[in-house]
Amino acid sequence: MQLPIQITFRGMTSSPAVEARIHERADELEHFFGRIVACRVVIEASSRRQRQGNTYHLTIALTVPGREIVVRRSPPEHQAHEDIFVAVRDAFDAMRRQLADHARTMRGDVKRHETPSHGRVVRLFPDYGFIRDNDGSEIYMHRNAVVGDGFDRLAEGDEVRFVFHEAEGELGPQASSVVPIGKHHLGP
Repeated sequence: MQLPIQITFRGMTSSPAVEARIHERADELEHFFGRIVACRVVIEASSRRQRQGNTYHLTIALTVPGREIVVRRSPPEHQAHEDIFVAVRDAFDAMRRQLADHARTMRGDVKRHETPSHGRVVRLFPDYGFIRDNDGSEIYMHRNAVVGDGFDRLAEGDEVRFVFHEAEGELGPQASSVVPIGKHHLGP
C-alpha cells in the first residue's frame, strides 16, 4: 500500500508474519479499489477459560472518499478463528465484499427494484392481453408474464400489478411479473 497501514495487537505480542500477511491483503484491496485513503487493523486475542488456545477478533477500518467501511469479525468460540491467519483471511474477505458493494454504489451499478405499476386488463386473447395503466397507455402482456397460472383466471376489468419494461414486446410496450389483485382498487 502507498499509505501506511496501522496495525494494533491487543492481548498478544505483535507478529512480523501476521503483519506481513495483513500488508499483502491490504495491497490486494488497494489493487481492487485504488482510492483507499487509510487502513487500520486491530487484532485482539481473547483467552478462553475451559479450552486451550485463543480466538482472534479483528476489526478492519478502511477510509475511502466520503466514507469509512468497517468490518468486525468476532467469531463464536467453536469457529476456526483459533488460527490467526484464518481470522485475517476471513476479515479481509469480508472487507473485499464490502468494498465491492461500495464500488458498485459509486458507479451507480446498484440494482434498483422497479416499483410495480397498476392497471386494469382491457382485452384478453388466448395467449396474451392488454393492460391499461393509470395514464391510459395500453401495455402488452403475454400469458407467461402472469405469475403462476393466473392468466387463465384473468377477466377483463381485473386489476393487476406489473413491472413495465422499456423494451417493446411483440405488440408494443410490455409488462412482466403481472399479479392479479382484484377489481376494487382503481376507478373506472
